[in-house]
Amino acid sequence: MARPQTDIEAGREALIGHVIELIEERGNSAMTVGDIASRAGMSSANLYRYFDSKEALIEAVAEHWFQPKVAIMEEVVNSDLPPRRKMYEFYARRFTRLKDEWARDPIAFANYVELGKENFDLIRSYIDLGDHYLATIIGEAMADGHFAGLSVDEAISLVNQMTNVYTNIGSMEQIMPRLNTDKLAMIVDAVFDGLSAADRGAKAVSGLRAA
Repeated sequence: MARPQTDIEAGREALIGHVIELIEERGNSAMTVGDIASRAGMSSANLYRYFDSKEALIEAVAEHWFQPKVAIMEEVVNSDLPPRRKMYEFYARRFTRLKDEWARDPIAFANYVELGKENFDLIRSYIDLGDHYLATIIGEAMADGHFAGLSVDEAISLVNQMTNVYTNIGSMEQIMPRLNTDKLAMIVDAVFDGLSAADRGAKAVSGLRAA
């Protein structure tokens, strides 16, 4: 049986919903504490009963937005899939959800992109959490013989660079129609089949030069 909400918890949840409405209507830049309070039908002073600051409220909104994405990561990491499939699912499930959100309302999606840029320090912990889960998958892959010669940190950095457009909403927004899970699967296969510390001839030995 679910625990009954307190008045404070219910008020916080309602305010989060009002902020989401405002973000999806007009983004974050034009939103003030007064706007939020007005939408909620309360005074600005009363709003501070529920959140200490606008930043605390935005942080709660970020937690609300990231929660289903975090749940996806946790489900995949805790699954018994082999590492290659696990890495694909790790990205594909979140990307599919994000693409659906974009298709539902591209303007609202763009507003969330701006919100993330304006409040990057508040969302940094979720990026770090993603790296933590990715490290678990990479560790399992290394145990199977992949990513030879690379440290876990090096592999995380390289994989992030190769898959960035499928997780970074600012990057994916610009080319969303060109992104799909078939292409993502090819990228993950390339990661597993080719990523290592070995020099196979691409690196210049005496500086860059024309052929």
